[in-house]
Amino acid sequence: MQCYDELVARGLIAQVTNEEEIREMVNNGKATFYIGFDPTADSLHVGHFMALCLMKRLQMAGNKPIALIGGGTGMVGDPSGRTDMRQVMTEETIAHNCECFKQQMSKFIDFSDGKALMVNNAEWLLKLNYVELLREVGSCFSVNNMLRAECYKQRMEKGLSFLEFNYMIMQSYDFYVLFQKYGCNMQFGGDDQWSNMLGGTELIRRKLGKDAHAMTITLLLNSEGKKMGKTQSGAVWLDPNKTSPFDFFQYWRNVADADVLKCLRMLTFLPLEQIDEMDKWEGSQLNEAKEILAYELTKLIHGEEEAQKAKEASKALFKGQGSLENMPSHQLNPEDFNEEGLIDILAVLQKSGLAPSRAEARRNVEQGGVSVNGEQVKDVKKIFAKEDFSGEGMIVKRGKKNFMKVFL
Repeated sequence: MQCYDELVARGLIAQVTNEEEIREMVNNGKATFYIGFDPTADSLHVGHFMALCLMKRLQMAGNKPIALIGGGTGMVGDPSGRTDMRQVMTEETIAHNCECFKQQMSKFIDFSDGKALMVNNAEWLLKLNYVELLREVGSCFSVNNMLRAECYKQRMEKGLSFLEFNYMIMQSYDFYVLFQKYGCNMQFGGDDQWSNMLGGTELIRRKLGKDAHAMTITLLLNSEGKKMGKTQSGAVWLDPNKTSPFDFFQYWRNVADADVLKCLRMLTFLPLEQIDEMDKWEGSQLNEAKEILAYELTKLIHGEEEAQKAKEASKALFKGQGSLENMPSHQLNPEDFNEEGLIDILAVLQKSGLAPSRAEARRNVEQGGVSVNGEQVKDVKKIFAKEDFSGEGMIVKRGKKNFMKVFL
């Protein structure tokens, strides 16, 4: 199966501007494409997974990826798909985040020998002259057409600032510059970016003529996949110092039954034939599919060794097999105990980080969501001694997905 057809089969493509030309370019390694990333944190998260996997697939087919970091747009905040503005960052913060991004992206994308590029739109956006921008770029945009864009309709009800209104022009200008400077002839993005992306295509056509437009292709990531990334992103980071390999594994191990095959198709590099066989799986077999998903994605981010450790720890928790050695753990301090060498369950939950406060810990216990070594704790005054935490310690669970090995 050729590259483009595989993207369609995996559910990654929703809308395109010129499918036949796109298919020919992608299948023959003629695409130089970009995807944008806003440097709003010092780590990528699971919401970026689909874009990274897509870039990897296309590069494997001989196409050239450009990772565009929004250092310029980050200086004013990004309103896309939001009901408020993001906090404006300093140049130093943006530069640090960009470097962190490149290190993580390198696990997916080969940047060696010019096979891929990482560029920052601060390089051109921060140098723009306002009057020149109005004359050269602003004249290519119809305000009436811009206001019909879905991203603006959502904001108009609560008030649309002039800064936000200009975001489409900034993103369109990115594609215009990338087309001229790097030969970028294709762009990918999510459903909330569709109008902005079409703006870039139109700007190139207006400024460089119809022949340039024929070489400019816009694709839209599958809207279902985009939604999945948004709903699952949360605080699940690709940086192991922010989200441990075990927690990362558990996150994917706990996806909804309805999402597991979608995730396997969109995010893993397993053959489609193997995934299609899982369509027949039911009941407990779906848990096996989730384990495969969790293992494949953890291996992709953290390496095979860490993925295997996380898998063993997960088996130990859920099946009584494997090793607990690699699950998240917290070591209590002697000062955490009172003079008699005792500590209550609320303190255990708070000190271990399973609950942010004693009040929240109390609610967890009262609602029946806490267990220790597999036994539910119903008494908020439950007391433990230092000896209980010696040796292997105790496995403390809050809710269905939060575990911690607590020891002294």
